[in-house]
Amino acid sequence: MLDLYRRTVARFPLGSVSYMFAYGSGVKQQEGYEKLGNGNGQRPAPGSVVDLVFCVRDAQGFHAENLHRHPAHYSALGHLGPRFVANYQERLGAGVYCNTLIPLADVGLTIKYGVVSQEQLLDDLLDWRHLYLAGRLHKPVTDLVNPSDNPSLKAALDSNLLSALQVALLLLPEKFTAYSLFHTIAGLSYKGDFRMIFGENKQKVHNIVNPQIKDFFALYQPSLAQLSKFVAVNMNGQEPGSGKATILFEQDKSSTAAAQHLQKLPVELRKRLKRNAACRGDYAEVVDHLSVASQLPEVLQASVNDIVWRSSVTQSIKNIASAGVLKSLVYSYRKAQKTFAV
Repeated sequence: MLDLYRRTVARFPLGSVSYMFAYGSGVKQQEGYEKLGNGNGQRPAPGSVVDLVFCVRDAQGFHAENLHRHPAHYSALGHLGPRFVANYQERLGAGVYCNTLIPLADVGLTIKYGVVSQEQLLDDLLDWRHLYLAGRLHKPVTDLVNPSDNPSLKAALDSNLLSALQVALLLLPEKFTAYSLFHTIAGLSYKGDFRMIFGENKQKVHNIVNPQIKDFFALYQPSLAQLSKFVAVNMNGQEPGSGKATILFEQDKSSTAAAQHLQKLPVELRKRLKRNAACRGDYAEVVDHLSVASQLPEVLQASVNDIVWRSSVTQSIKNIASAGVLKSLVYSYRKAQKTFAV
């Protein structure tokens, strides 16, 4: 399948691309979707859309060349030129410019692709400014450029995973299963998303996590190792009630552990916690208050939701113009169908 994706992206201007990844139901197996591949993992399920993200060092340069190669990928905004498109990308919403429902007859795929500047992606990964692409990268994706070749980006990706794990630990009880952990992590970027009200299958998070427990565990193993003083893993556990074999976790739920996690949270989330906590003062005082507060999970979840709600609304409005009205209606219709999926 990697070969198919590489043939797909070869048509794009890759000179300033520092990172690429593919994600979504057309790339990673999700429940409720046709089995990926033809049995040998050679191609996505028929009718699925492959989601791609290009992280670029020079947004204007990328769009200039891409407009020259693929003018039909762009809505009417493309007629305003690459400088306008790059400014539209970087100054509005979550810093991503999306071209939607692009048919590629030669490889038999339909793709949606987003373009983000490296600076904006690093900002989202490290600080959770929008929790938009950072949220997508809380889940397993298919890397089309090895992030290890870009040390600053690799460090930011690792930081993003560690932040997600720490938030999940603050939300979870003392003992929990692997499914509960990864469902909590995957849900961070969905619970505050207005599209979950109308536009997404209500079982979306379950459908992502259930078939990918092993992939999630592999993704989060380095972060779990970093937090080994706070959380222990039992690889041979039994699910409470059913006795089914599962991975079990037990964590330190002391106020000291909670304070340690709270102190390490991304900048934007700390700002929201200061705003939402029933405490006035600097962040150190907020940490002291929340680390012993029974309402910590509720305040933390509300603060995450605040970030996600704003970015999901502004980016979705932005995408209407970048996709064009007709494509936006078609895409929204497809998403709305998932709302009523059983």
